Amino acid sequence: MEQQERMVEAVLFAAASPVNIRELADRLPVGCDPAEAVAGLRRRYEGRGVTLERIGDGYAFRTAADLSFLMQAETIEQRKMSRAAIETLAIIAYHQPVTRAEIEEIRGVTVSRGTLDQLIEMEWVRMGRRRMTPGRPATFVVTEAFLDHFGLESARDLPGLSELRAAGLLESRPPGDVMGVPLVECDEDDDIGNNDPAEDLFEDD
Repeated sequence: MEQQERMVEAVLFAAASPVNIRELADRLPVGCDPAEAVAGLRRRYEGRGVTLERIGDGYAFRTAADLSFLMQAETIEQRKMSRAAIETLAIIAYHQPVTRAEIEEIRGVTVSRGTLDQLIEMEWVRMGRRRMTPGRPATFVVTEAFLDHFGLESARDLPGLSELRAAGLLESRPPGDVMGVPLVECDEDDDIGNNDPAEDLFEDD
């Protein structure tokens, strides 16, 4: 098992994205137990500067959460997402799988194709299964890259609306509809049509 842990450690260390158990099984010699090796590695790395985290269905090494302040000097934020993009991303995360029409119903404004396209290009959102309803509309869900970026094991770990309001990330205003998501009035940050350019997703600092 020690040798199996070493092999799994080597694969995960070199991987550019989280690796799941099936992928590990395909790489390891026949007869290995990658799940047990991963469990052993997670115990071995507990309390270390680097930990083995579960991200969606996969596993990856990440800096320990309490040491993230050491990495701040290496993080450069050049652009921030517009309110329209943030709200669209939040709706997808909290209501997935969700169709474009449902996103528009919750936000109360039209969602530009550029917004969704850019979120997909960022690899934070992907298309899910089509609904078995007339027209078979596509649905949207968040990706493992989104979970990885925010340090979440799954979408179930997203903070509740009360936590977001307490942190000052949401306005304390009544929900706009029965789904419990505040609606917004149209402004310069909102999507106003299907022909808006994708670059409008970001605002310059």
